[in-house]
Amino acid sequence: MTHIAHWIGGAERAGTSGRVGPVYNPATGEQTAEVDLASTAEVGAAVAVAKAAARAWRSASLSKRSAILFKFRELLAERTGELAAIITAEHGKVLADAAGEVARGLENVEFATGIPHLMKGSFSEQAATGVDVYSIRQPLGVVAGITPFNFPAMVPLWMCATAIAAGNAFVLKPSEKDPSAALWLARLWAEAGLPDGVFNVVNGDKEAVDALLVHPDIAAVSFVGSTPIAKYIYETGTSHGKRVQALGGAKNHMIVLPDAELDAAADAAISAGYGAAGERCMAISVVVAVGDIADPLVEAIAARLPKIKIGNGADQDVDMGPLISAQHRDKVAGYIAAGASEGATVVADGRGLAGEAGFFLGATLLDNVTPSMTVYTDEIFGPVLSIVRVATYAEAVDLVNNNEYGNGTAIFTRDGGAARQFQFDVNAGMVGVNVPIPVPVAYYSFGGWKASLFGDSHMYGPDGIQFFTRGKVVTSRWPDPGTSAIDLGFPQTR
Repeated sequence: MTHIAHWIGGAERAGTSGRVGPVYNPATGEQTAEVDLASTAEVGAAVAVAKAAARAWRSASLSKRSAILFKFRELLAERTGELAAIITAEHGKVLADAAGEVARGLENVEFATGIPHLMKGSFSEQAATGVDVYSIRQPLGVVAGITPFNFPAMVPLWMCATAIAAGNAFVLKPSEKDPSAALWLARLWAEAGLPDGVFNVVNGDKEAVDALLVHPDIAAVSFVGSTPIAKYIYETGTSHGKRVQALGGAKNHMIVLPDAELDAAADAAISAGYGAAGERCMAISVVVAVGDIADPLVEAIAARLPKIKIGNGADQDVDMGPLISAQHRDKVAGYIAAGASEGATVVADGRGLAGEAGFFLGATLLDNVTPSMTVYTDEIFGPVLSIVRVATYAEAVDLVNNNEYGNGTAIFTRDGGAARQFQFDVNAGMVGVNVPIPVPVAYYSFGGWKASLFGDSHMYGPDGIQFFTRGKVVTSRWPDPGTSAIDLGFPQTR
């Protein structure tokens, strides 16, 4: 059985806590590895190494940082298939989806290669007589990322590429359910020439998380996960003086207006609802059918479900893999049962696969769901798609806006006026028009509203640069020494 250690100071470091956690192949249900779970002392050792490395790294020229980012980008592009296979083996998503995850992470690396431009400040000559004023951005020092199981490569790359390019040292605490991708990235950073200690990985559970949140040398924490944990991360981190961005859960709606192209909408609902077995924070979990499109839309979605091939994600012809664990599979199955008992119509029931080897659950479709049902109110995070029927566009928008989450939403229509009005009306951080999963490209920023985000900063892109740096304004005068004189009055700009 494989043993997964930490990565500290440019090398693997075996754990000393005496605690380990199991790592499974979700497609077979077999344990394939054990991962060290860091103690508070081990986290402190990693932070100390990062702090020492940060002093030299922040002094490295922007050109040198950019060159290392370019090399890292080149290596990652060349070895996408290798990393995708690691993701599939521990997460369960199909290879094509895993490769797509790496590609979206790669976009963030490409954005970060432009750090010489992104770190430019501003300059005002002659703000006062003989005085110039200019602004600069400087790194924070040591920053941490706490990342979820569903994107073991992409989400770390959302954080670390920008943080490292900006001159910080980075400590990553990946999910203990699928930690191998983080160690693989660590080796790639080393191969790209990143100095030892600038990128570190500490595997662990809540003890490691809490150690990062309270450590005095951690300046900022970036997090993606469920809303209750995001709230905890934000409150604990900020109470210890840290800058925190904590992205939480979601209940993403896809509104389908009566004029929408039916087949395109049905295809989008399938793709966005069941991709990665629904384990995406941007997955569509609720389709809001407006008016008389509801019956044909449900029929079109249901007709497509038997064509979804479910199996081991390592098989090239499989469309949907397993869930991450037996416990999560059973939890999602419980929501299906709850939906049926609360009055939803079970059009397709995926629980028939629950007895097979591996953590499988089939694509499930629930019709006539209402906002009072738990399948609507809770983030299920599995292959369960709910249909809510409403009569009008206004009802659909109210449904989205009254939900506690505000991560992403989409509208499907052929009416440009309705689409434009929707982007104005809807209270969500990311909006798609005939695009079911509107994840922003790397040169914009990712983040929701309401209970989907704690903190003021969205992730990656321009917001990422702002989050991982702080501004400083310099006021400068170089007077003629012969004109120097004492003046105790208030400094004047005119």
